[in-house]
Amino acid sequence: MKVIEASLPDVLLIEPKVFGDHRGFFMESYNKKLFAEYGLDFDFIQDNHSLSQQAGTIRGLHYQLNPKAQTKLVRVTRGAIYDVVVDIRKGSPTFGKWQGFILSADNKRQLLVPKGFAHGFCTLVENTEVQYKVDEYYSPEHDRGILWNDPALGIDWPTANPILSDKDTKHPLLADAEINFEWER
Repeated sequence: MKVIEASLPDVLLIEPKVFGDHRGFFMESYNKKLFAEYGLDFDFIQDNHSLSQQAGTIRGLHYQLNPKAQTKLVRVTRGAIYDVVVDIRKGSPTFGKWQGFILSADNKRQLLVPKGFAHGFCTLVENTEVQYKVDEYYSPEHDRGILWNDPALGIDWPTANPILSDKDTKHPLLADAEINFEWER
């Protein structure tokens, strides 16, 4: 596999080896031993799977507070997304900065979203399915979010009229969000 460092520290884009022929393709989407060889030693304990039926659906920006924070390994198994991460580690030189990535069933790229980052995505086509591994169970008490269109972030989402859950319309701005992540270097 190929591991590509993003412009935000600790965020990684992962390109698995894909073996294709006239029948289709084969790839390992996750191999604990291989990931550990790259220093990516996470104990993923839960897999999540979402379907967004309409293009322009935004899910996010989500995160869980410590001690239930999650590292996520995100991939698309059908369709395509614009995947966004935001650094929310207090004291980080990139606090409040974001980066976007195109993940699709075609490019088979995966995004490693570390603890201390808010995460969200916008579907680019209908019937997009996203699957991701996490290293901590979902905890409603620790579940938090940041408003998807916070002007201080200035995320350039690929839709003018997103489809949102009621919950995602009510998240606070980054300046008002509850955050308990500290940058450590």
